[in-house]
Amino acid sequence: MKRIPIDAGQLPAVWEATLAGQAPPARPRPLIGESWHRVRRHGVDPETGRPAAPIGPDEIEHRRHASQLAGLLPQVREGLRETVDAVHHLIVVADADGRLLWREGTAGVRRSADRLGFEVGAAWTEEQVGTNGIGLALVERRPVQVHSAEHYVRSHHSWTCAAAPLHDPRDGRLLGVLNVSGPAPAFNPATLALVTAVAKVAEAELRTRHWESVDRLRSVAAPMLARLGGRALAVDRDGWTAAVSGMAPLGRVVLPRDVRPGPAWLPSLGPCTVEPLPDGWLLRLDEARDADAPPGSVVLDLRLARCWTVTVSGPSGRWSHELSPRHAELLYLLARHPAGRTAAELAADLFGDASRTVTVRAELSRLRRTLGGVLGHRPYRFADGLRVELRTPPDPADLLPYSTAPAIVAARRA
Repeated sequence: MKRIPIDAGQLPAVWEATLAGQAPPARPRPLIGESWHRVRRHGVDPETGRPAAPIGPDEIEHRRHASQLAGLLPQVREGLRETVDAVHHLIVVADADGRLLWREGTAGVRRSADRLGFEVGAAWTEEQVGTNGIGLALVERRPVQVHSAEHYVRSHHSWTCAAAPLHDPRDGRLLGVLNVSGPAPAFNPATLALVTAVAKVAEAELRTRHWESVDRLRSVAAPMLARLGGRALAVDRDGWTAAVSGMAPLGRVVLPRDVRPGPAWLPSLGPCTVEPLPDGWLLRLDEARDADAPPGSVVLDLRLARCWTVTVSGPSGRWSHELSPRHAELLYLLARHPAGRTAAELAADLFGDASRTVTVRAELSRLRRTLGGVLGHRPYRFADGLRVELRTPPDPADLLPYSTAPAIVAARRA
């Protein structure tokens, strides 16, 4: 969590000097300075921003119903209402696109927010409104606080905000952001810790609900698997294993985005047949087909600021998987080094410390459980004979903007 290390009274002068290209009286926090740099490249006007029109009521309702965050609102209210001063603060939940879906606060503070365009349906990403709590949390994937003139747009300087990302515990996917905002004089350094704690409680609730659904699937699938011969397993719609037969249990199987009944090739299992189950899938391993044959090609797509995917194509079709920030970094490094990297080399690339091999090996073990035959080791690399296409942003400075890995930072500056 990043706190405010300099005198808040200096922030306006720091903002003015930095945007004018002059030497500021104090340096902005690195987190804020990097965000300002990105925002300037996006062409955001520091006086007016570049706000897009809010989405309409129908689209708002569609996003609310489709979001897993709707069921977390009771926990959010309970965790924040008693501590956050409702007279001066807004409680906001935004989706992964930075769209404000829910907003709570008194009529007075809502009117003040409306004048800034901080309304339900508006997009508060860095690209639209400059440096702010929601946009910065979406990029950094960690809790952040943005106070007064740390905001890029001048009209936002009268506000302070603390935000924490909300992740899906099933796959680490970013679901949205929990944010508390209010007038700058109401700034409280403890707000960030509170928002972070409430976000963790909300994610724990999602985790509990997920395992309850896996238990329900197990009660249906276990008797069915007991009657089958050969190797098979039942997984929920996100690939989490509920029951197995004839094989060691797996924690999770990464499924294609468009999974459907029929023959398939999965990196962690090889060739198999997919059959539907209530709220899940039955995967029967095909012993007759070559389980070790790697797929034909891999596309690593890192062009977007907040979503990175790996797509595997082969004789049995294609599937895509959304990557966590760390796994996006690792696959980028492997794509840039076709001959492979040792654990020590990757540790130096990621941390600037070649001795942190234990951390690297643990992450790659998790990644290989997901990608299976796509990755080789000794050294770590993409499988031999695999065609790898790396797609990066047109501007190198936009590559994995959250990353502080020395190798990624160097690539951004190229």
